[in-house]
Amino acid sequence: MTTERQAWANRLNASRSTGPRTPEGKARVALNARKHGLLSRESMVKGESEVDLSDFGKRLRAQLAPAGELELLLANRIISNAWRLRRAVGIEAALLNVKRGDQTVLEDVFSWKSDRDRLQLISRYETTLERSLYKALHELQRLQAAREGQAVPLPQTVDLEVSVSRADEQDEMALFGESRSIVEDNIEAVVSP
Repeated sequence: MTTERQAWANRLNASRSTGPRTPEGKARVALNARKHGLLSRESMVKGESEVDLSDFGKRLRAQLAPAGELELLLANRIISNAWRLRRAVGIEAALLNVKRGDQTVLEDVFSWKSDRDRLQLISRYETTLERSLYKALHELQRLQAAREGQAVPLPQTVDLEVSVSRADEQDEMALFGESRSIVEDNIEAVVSP
């Protein structure tokens, strides 16, 4: 728990802050933590075309045919996640095409730990974006079915247990050159359709 003295010292230090004071400076430092933009609040990041995003959104909205604010909100979420997934594929391709000596990373990807870590991170973000996209898509489909008078089943939850054999672990260790398994024993996951 913070003592009164610590709180006073914190306030004193904060009052001496030398952070940016101008709108331009604040706008510049607001981007300090951005590395790839996959989880950014904005759908577009520097270097992307607003026209391309707009056209992409129009095509998807026409296909999804939302009616009402809630359906439009879900359609916009689908568009945003789909756009970010496209970005993730581009980032992954750029990472795999980086030259390392006389080979591309794709040819020798597992010998460079930093590249392997980056690929795993991109994969995790991609999985998160896909999950969010499908969740919004399924909810939109449920709302549209209910609007059309169709019987809408409730979402179901499935418990899934994955076990890895020792032979699979040894294959993974030989492939990745690591002393630990990529897939842990008895992973439990919850899958929602």
